[in-house]
Amino acid sequence: MHTSTDTRTSTHTDAVAGTAPAEQPRTGARDADGMAVASFVLGLLGLLVLNLFLGPVAIVLAGLALWRGTARRGRALLGLGLGVADLAVLAAFVAADHTVSWSLAG
Repeated sequence: MHTSTDTRTSTHTDAVAGTAPAEQPRTGARDADGMAVASFVLGLLGLLVLNLFLGPVAIVLAGLALWRGTARRGRALLGLGLGVADLAVLAAFVAADHTVSWSLAG
């Protein structure tokens, strides 16, 4: 009976101290991997539409993923490159049309 109280106390102490049990996976690494993939997808999509918005979002997500130590470093770097390419494409179209909005029908 005394051992069950000790078990509850040690579990309560771990919860109070803020330590996670060993069997729970770290969510920070999964979040960083998700950010790397999201930056790649948004950067790729930004080449086609909404590059003024999706380019910076892809850059920020890639930077956060790299800062958090993602296992998908290649995807984060591709997302970073595509985000920069989004802004370069936007700058090229702005220089050609002298307007922020662009269309292919022009």
